[in-house]
Amino acid sequence: MTTVLGIDACRGGWVGVQLRDGGFAGAHFAARLDDLAARVADADVIAVDIPLGLVPSGERVADRAARAMLGRRGASVYITPPRPVFDEPDYDSAKHRCKTLTGWMLSRQAWGLRAKVLEANRLYDTGAALYEVHPELSFQHLGLRYEDGAKKSWRGQRARLRVLTEAGVVLPEDLGAAVATVPADDVLDAAAAAWSADRIARGDAVCLPDPPQRNDRGQVIAIWH
Repeated sequence: MTTVLGIDACRGGWVGVQLRDGGFAGAHFAARLDDLAARVADADVIAVDIPLGLVPSGERVADRAARAMLGRRGASVYITPPRPVFDEPDYDSAKHRCKTLTGWMLSRQAWGLRAKVLEANRLYDTGAALYEVHPELSFQHLGLRYEDGAKKSWRGQRARLRVLTEAGVVLPEDLGAAVATVPADDVLDAAAAAWSADRIARGDAVCLPDPPQRNDRGQVIAIWH
């Protein structure tokens, strides 16, 4: 029996969708990523929609590769700044440090992910078996089209539910009280991450780049789907 967990960052913490042998087995929420991972201690694979593995300078190959594959949805992939950028105390200093190390200016949206990126990478640094995914890559692999709409739109959410259901990931109407206030698009992204986690567990997933990049710490940097 294969158990996996797909996780997406959301307001106030992290939301997770658990699959068992490819089918829905539960939904979870926790303020801390390590606490959420501990909720499914028997997970064979944990896939997280957050950059895992930071570089000392320049860019991660995976981010540009994912943008290219997604085409018109490519802007949904943030280009992850180098590790030293996250050491800066505020956005103004961070954007200039990023410019020095990469040649481009850090966006406020990317800086807004700082706390979640650092939290996830602290766990990744412990050797935890985490895999980075991106829901839009997962949904593209599931058959979602650009014309199906944005993830916050009614049409887009219905289309995402449809392709997940066709793949055997059937989300119930009631996900439990803990997840009741999590936005629908975050739950759907966690479900897509779980679908990719199941593919990883079964040895069917592919990654960008292939073979994966490794950073100065020897960590794998790749986005799986």
